[in-house]
Amino acid sequence: MSFQKIVKLKSFWKSVLVLGIGFTIVYHIFSMFFEFGGIDFSAFYDKKLADGKWVKFVIASLFSAFVYGFIIAYGKFHSRLKKEEN
Repeated sequence: MSFQKIVKLKSFWKSVLVLGIGFTIVYHIFSMFFEFGGIDFSAFYDKKLADGKWVKFVIASLFSAFVYGFIIAYGKFHSRLKKEEN
């Protein structure tokens, strides 16, 4: 099982996208609970997005979503292809 074989699969990249978006949403909801004691979108906006901070927030979120999605999806596809080979 080669890295290139997995990365060339269209379903792999779809899985990376779905897992990454899911991770980002869940992560930000949990961080909102821990920082503000509940769902408080106005405080979240003021702290994370206001005054031009949204650019850094979006870039960091996209990067972390990609890394998480890639690692988890690669592990999932690697184990699935290994099972199919055996």
